[in-house]
Amino acid sequence: MASLFNTPITVLNKVGKKKAALFEKFGIYSVGDLIRFYPRTYEDWSKPYKIAQAPLGEVCCIGGYIEQAHRPARVRGGLTIFKTVVCDGLDHMTVTFFNQDYLYDKFSGGGEFLFFGTLKQNGHFYEMTSPTVSDMDKAGIHPVYPQTAGLTSRQIEDAAAQAVRMLPPKMNDPIPQEIRERYGLCSLDFAVRAIHFPGSQEDVETARKRLSFEELLVLQLGMGRLKGGRQKDIQEFNRLKTDHSQEFFSLLPFEPTTAQRRSVSECINDMTVGKYPMNRLVQGDVGSGKTAVAAAVCYTAVKNGMQCAFMAPTEILAVQHFNSMSELLGESGIRVSLLTGSVKPSEKKKIHSQLENGQIDLVIGTHALISDSVAFKNLGLVITDEQHRFGVAQRSALISKGESPHIMVMSATPIPRTLALMIFGDLDLSILDELPPGRQKVDTFLIDSAKRSRAYGFLKKHIDDGEQCYIVCPLVEQSEVMELESAEEYAGKLRSTALGSCRTAILHGKMKPKDKEEIMSEFSSGNIDILISTTVIEVGVNVPNATIMFIENAERFGLSQLHQLRGRVGRGKKKSYCIMVSDNQSEITRQRLTVMCKTNDGFKIADEDLRIRGPGDFFGSRQHGLPELKVASMSSMEILERTQEAAEIILHDDPQLEKKEHRGLRFETQRLFAKTGGEQLQ
Repeated sequence: MASLFNTPITVLNKVGKKKAALFEKFGIYSVGDLIRFYPRTYEDWSKPYKIAQAPLGEVCCIGGYIEQAHRPARVRGGLTIFKTVVCDGLDHMTVTFFNQDYLYDKFSGGGEFLFFGTLKQNGHFYEMTSPTVSDMDKAGIHPVYPQTAGLTSRQIEDAAAQAVRMLPPKMNDPIPQEIRERYGLCSLDFAVRAIHFPGSQEDVETARKRLSFEELLVLQLGMGRLKGGRQKDIQEFNRLKTDHSQEFFSLLPFEPTTAQRRSVSECINDMTVGKYPMNRLVQGDVGSGKTAVAAAVCYTAVKNGMQCAFMAPTEILAVQHFNSMSELLGESGIRVSLLTGSVKPSEKKKIHSQLENGQIDLVIGTHALISDSVAFKNLGLVITDEQHRFGVAQRSALISKGESPHIMVMSATPIPRTLALMIFGDLDLSILDELPPGRQKVDTFLIDSAKRSRAYGFLKKHIDDGEQCYIVCPLVEQSEVMELESAEEYAGKLRSTALGSCRTAILHGKMKPKDKEEIMSEFSSGNIDILISTTVIEVGVNVPNATIMFIENAERFGLSQLHQLRGRVGRGKKKSYCIMVSDNQSEITRQRLTVMCKTNDGFKIADEDLRIRGPGDFFGSRQHGLPELKVASMSSMEILERTQEAAEIILHDDPQLEKKEHRGLRFETQRLFAKTGGEQLQ
């Protein structure tokens, strides 16, 4: 089949340059691309109903012959309409068509046809409007493809039928027979033909199982090869000679959790005896103590003669990390510095010089760290916080300032472990699944808009006591479709409520970074009582005096987003609250939001979010250039676990997929990753 990926789509009948341009919108350039472009659903035409037995109000297929076809008539606005009477031998139905005069010519000679549409009953009469029509020999299960203006599902189906006919009598299967037999998978030959033109619903399920398995397997093999490819290029790197983590822990005014100790140990082990530099994700819930883990690893790296760089996505987060790390490392003698865009030129020049001659051990900063003028004497450890906020090139620019430095990535987005291994498959994984003692639980409530005034009174009482709060709105500007209030309108209405006298400010995603930083700085300093915001405050911001998170239209957010928002409060000693407002009465929505009221455990919430909403939010959280999945569902933990197991078996035996039996998988990994815009496989 590989040759079909080099065969342009224009070889197909009725696919000229204009039509090919429409196919390209779906990433279809070759016949092979079309074969791997799968239907989104199916229409079952396999068992046509008699008219009286067909389900009313539902889409179904009815077979009958043309008894009478009325001539098309022109109505207002240039629209044409014609009706035809269809009989199945017992009953009749009237079928109405708009602007489809060509069908009159088709029906005027009589004949039998299939009609696929919604049947309605008007008194004693049956009716169908604008159904899809096919000849009787087209009974079966029909694929339905994504479509675009000028390219219908039926046209794609016709092209796909031609493409499938071009397949060789027996296709080379990229998945070795041993793996297919172990996991009960059909052949690629059967799967590809059946996914487009199945003989039964069972064929669809069999084909989907096989193709989903292959897609997830290829993704995981590709991630494994990315990791292996990077490692293969590394000849020498700085290893730790001595573990100083226990020494660091003894300096702390608190006892680290078991999860923190375990994560630090995993990092130190990578950096001491690993065959390659550390490349590890430290993932933990809000408040799980990731910064202390980073400080322990930095302490050990510095004591072994390395310099460390810690990059945060915004200036306010960089300042926050600088303050936290300075406090944690304050008694150690480690020299910590802050480098951001707002540092004065004279101070910046001094920091650059000190980094280059080794007088700074740990520098914390923003994108300022990757400027050309920044050089290190011996950069051995790079830490990125919430790295999905950085592009691939930005991370690479910082890493390139050292000789194969160790890499730690920190994320406060809880993801189910199996899914994390998929999304971050090129990183080793440490999970902080335990909160430090004394971390307070944020009481969470779900109310409807009838209780909003009462809730405002609750906010006002706490603001009068010197506390601050967030109010989050899902949209920035008015949307007729979503009918949600914008942050600007919301702030205006707030002036006529109990909160009218409070000092308010608005923060949203369309603001310039400098303006966002300024407002967050004012809020952190206590000069703003209420921050009305979109989810730009979702990650990382630490304002201990903010005690209430008030979320409007809570049903518009995923559970993981809601949990991240809630994590912005409860960071000080005062009792904190999260209030979600929603008038949505959907049973699924109420069930989802009630989960937030029952638990503060981010991993339990992530599991529930995955179960209900699927993995979109999680995949959106990583700017890695991950390939888009076409048929696989990431919600199935069983298939994820099976493909991970299969990938481990294959890569253990053949890390670069160089053996003859793995050449097909190698080709598929290269093809899958070719369109990502990220790292490419060799």
